[in-house]
Amino acid sequence: MSAPPRVLPCGDAAISVDFGNVIDLAVNGRVMALDRALAADPVPGVVETVPTYRALMILFDPLATDVEALCAHVLDLATHDAAEPAAPRRWRVPVAYGGAQGEDLDDIAAFAGLTPPAFVEAHAAPVYTVMMIGFMPGFSYLGGLDPRLARPRRDTPRARVPASSVSIGGAQTAIGSVAGPSGWHLIGRTPALPFVLHRDPVFLFGAGDEIVFAPISDAEWRSLSSAAADGAQVAERIA
Repeated sequence: MSAPPRVLPCGDAAISVDFGNVIDLAVNGRVMALDRALAADPVPGVVETVPTYRALMILFDPLATDVEALCAHVLDLATHDAAEPAAPRRWRVPVAYGGAQGEDLDDIAAFAGLTPPAFVEAHAAPVYTVMMIGFMPGFSYLGGLDPRLARPRRDTPRARVPASSVSIGGAQTAIGSVAGPSGWHLIGRTPALPFVLHRDPVFLFGAGDEIVFAPISDAEWRSLSSAAADGAQVAERIA
């Protein structure tokens, strides 16, 4: 049975509606349902909502919001069955696996007891769900990884990994955005750009989107990466 939601204060201008303490697609679905419900029926004073794996943060103007009424309202929304959501956006995202683009592929495949090609096939097979955006601008945490491919994070994080890296950390896989530190295992890289400050939209993927990975060669990666740098959209919207 699902845990009842809890409303937790986050300072004087935000609350968090918490649905549990697990990484689970069903729990994340409840978060997204509440986010949709608030978007469909806006509450005066609410400034922004931020969905995460297991909670929805609601930021509000404390001078324009009745906080007790807001808490009661969101709990009521969170405990009622939500309407069937619209079909999510689905993206086909090209990825060059292994080699210079994914230097940990051979090692993590061996850890899983698979050949690198079998590992790539298994990683590219699911339809993933973007469960949240966080850590760095546009960094997309994905749900749906084959449990066979999971591996604990690196003992020593790297100080800097390339932008748009595709990686695995524990039971999670992700599409990176900007270059930065990471303790995750690098298995590939996409030429798609999840975050571009002066693009509209700034963020390519959003929480609730679906991702399908399409393996490509290094030569294709170079060509598509050049096109993306010139402003082309190389992640294909397929639904």
